[in-house]
Amino acid sequence: MRPSTTSGSDDPVGRAGSAPMMRVRTASAPAPGREVNEDLAFQVGPLVGVLDGATVPDGFDTGCVHGPEWYVRHLAARIAVAEAVRPAARLTSNLAAAILAVRADHGGQCDLDHPGTPSSTVCLLRDRGDQVDYLVLCDSPLVLDEGGHISVVTDDRLEVAMAELRQMVATVPAGAVDPVTRFRHAVGVQRERMNRTHGYWVAAADPDAAFHAVTGSVPRHGPGALRRAALLSDGASSAVEQFGLTDWPGLLDQLSADGPAALIDRVRAAEREYADRLRRHKATDDASVVFCEFESAV
Repeated sequence: MRPSTTSGSDDPVGRAGSAPMMRVRTASAPAPGREVNEDLAFQVGPLVGVLDGATVPDGFDTGCVHGPEWYVRHLAARIAVAEAVRPAARLTSNLAAAILAVRADHGGQCDLDHPGTPSSTVCLLRDRGDQVDYLVLCDSPLVLDEGGHISVVTDDRLEVAMAELRQMVATVPAGAVDPVTRFRHAVGVQRERMNRTHGYWVAAADPDAAFHAVTGSVPRHGPGALRRAALLSDGASSAVEQFGLTDWPGLLDQLSADGPAALIDRVRAAEREYADRLRRHKATDDASVVFCEFESAV
């Protein structure tokens, strides 16, 4: 497994006797001022992925002696093992096996039924030669260029849950509760909705979450063949979704021209410029990008 924690990498992946089939460039960086990166961008042969661990707000218990950084690294390692053992299995099945294996990695030290147990988004892409499979779980989007048609694969259930939560909080009269109490209540409600039918799904301690991911496949050949793909944590997708620095086609073009690290640099500049207008609870966020370019088979 090739992780990228603070900088970029460039790795062509191909098959014996042929030109490289998939060129991969990655970059991942912690939020400014933080030493710990709770994101992870990785590559295991024809599989690439981005994981984004859920940051635990100060003062909140998780029932676990481990943190998000530990969780994402163990989950990535377990995904790699599952792919090595069953390379033809569905991504959902291998992700479920990985989540189950990480349960065992906790070593019985943690309360894995605690609503704050460590969790992570998952965005995976796997080149199978004739097609490319993908999986998106929670808010780490995947941008695809299929023969010049740009599409975005998203899992918006967290966004929907958070919008409902914001509306619920807004109904509480101003001054009725202090901001700290309001925030603690909001976090508690969000935790209650994690991995629930009418809430949102994320990789945590329940392997069933894998089967609620958004999945699909795109062809490697023909007029609609996959040309480019970008896997993004929300700290990187904010370039489009929050700051409006470009649109999705423009993001792919920027990644083609300048690479993932340059995109993260642009996000950092926007975070500094718009710090007083940011709506998220963190002024800056970890950011990760995996960018893939696909060549035609020979």
